[in-house]
Amino acid sequence: GFGRLSNRYERAMQSRNRLLADGVRDNALLGGFETQLAETGVAIAAARAEAIGAMAAVIAARRERDPNSPFPWGQVAIEGTLEAELGTHSAIDVEDAYRLRLAQSRERDRAAGRTLEGPHRSDLVVGHGPKEMPARLCSTGEQKALLLGLVLAHAELIAERQSGMAPILLLDEVTAHLDEHRRAALFDEI
Repeated sequence: GFGRLSNRYERAMQSRNRLLADGVRDNALLGGFETQLAETGVAIAAARAEAIGAMAAVIAARRERDPNSPFPWGQVAIEGTLEAELGTHSAIDVEDAYRLRLAQSRERDRAAGRTLEGPHRSDLVVGHGPKEMPARLCSTGEQKALLLGLVLAHAELIAERQSGMAPILLLDEVTAHLDEHRRAALFDEI
């Protein structure tokens, strides 16, 4: 699964970074790790794109069911080089291009002490749908309501993928800073 991909990517990146830090210039050795980074990195980016697409579909269905929900619908996207390239190129072409960029950036990465490009540098970008505003610019209360909407949508997605078996949600102090209307709506939905 996704966890194994992430672990494999992390180990390959750590190994490459260690070789770069130690001044190793063995193209075959570095190339082997860069191949692992390209294969697993593109697989991670593709899995993220699929997950975001599935979340967006659930968010759209929730929005249609309750357009005036106290938990506003969110706009979700992944912002990253590999994710963007997968939108316009085949996975094999993206892997090849990423592997080439890694090889070309060895000296830059050596100087930085880390790998500067890859899915580990991608970001989840969330927007407040009704306000058409980036979540980072919303008030704390708006962000909390938006986050709850995303948590509820994710729980719905998990339930769909597990044949209706709802996940257990651990919501620590979830009602803190929620007004009475939102508290009641949250309890009703849960």
